[in-house]
Amino acid sequence: MNRISIIIPMLNEAEHIGKLLQHLIENAKQKNRLEIIVVDGGSTDNSVEIVKTFTQTNIKIINSSKGRSKQMNAGAKAATGTILYFLHADSFPPEHFDQFILNEIQKGNYAGCFRLKFDSNHWWLRLAGWFTKFNFKACRGGDQSLFVTKALFNKIGGFDESYIIYEDNIFISQLYDCNQFTVINSPIITSSRLYKKHGVFKLQYHFWMIYLKKWFGASAIDLHKYYKKHIS
Repeated sequence: MNRISIIIPMLNEAEHIGKLLQHLIENAKQKNRLEIIVVDGGSTDNSVEIVKTFTQTNIKIINSSKGRSKQMNAGAKAATGTILYFLHADSFPPEHFDQFILNEIQKGNYAGCFRLKFDSNHWWLRLAGWFTKFNFKACRGGDQSLFVTKALFNKIGGFDESYIIYEDNIFISQLYDCNQFTVINSPIITSSRLYKKHGVFKLQYHFWMIYLKKWFGASAIDLHKYYKKHIS
């Protein structure tokens, strides 16, 4: 029987992590087929303490070196499920998200994501979310979450830890190369906090620049330098 391991990389997510864990508990259809692994990268707020208030046996927290790729790989290594579900701490999947994923696995779709909806009514963000219903590689991103069988994850070799940013896109691109990706047409709601912080079009410009730099061969180090200078 397939079991889903939800892997949440965390760094100073006190604002969201408790809400997310409660959301997952309340919206899962088959709770006995889930485990939740929160991978902390060295939080200095009270994120870890919040996670520890959840006493369910299927929720655990582990420590890892800082960096989403490293944290997600550590979570995958600790996972006991046959399906890995990578989820950002500020993204909230739809009701019965676990059943949606199990249904796709039964159809032979061994990797995929949900379509995206931002928690904002800004017209550009609504348009950007609408495009994510299409199964095109250019429409993908980590905020949409990612499910993949553990066997396929191991076959690809996990996330490339040389990438501090863009690691989701690198891995998803490899899944497309394997013709193993589907989009579930139910929305995951994600935070627009970075857009509110930097401005919608300014941030979108920088994301496009990162995409183009990678397209033209920029290294992982160059991408991270650009991100640190303009976004973080």
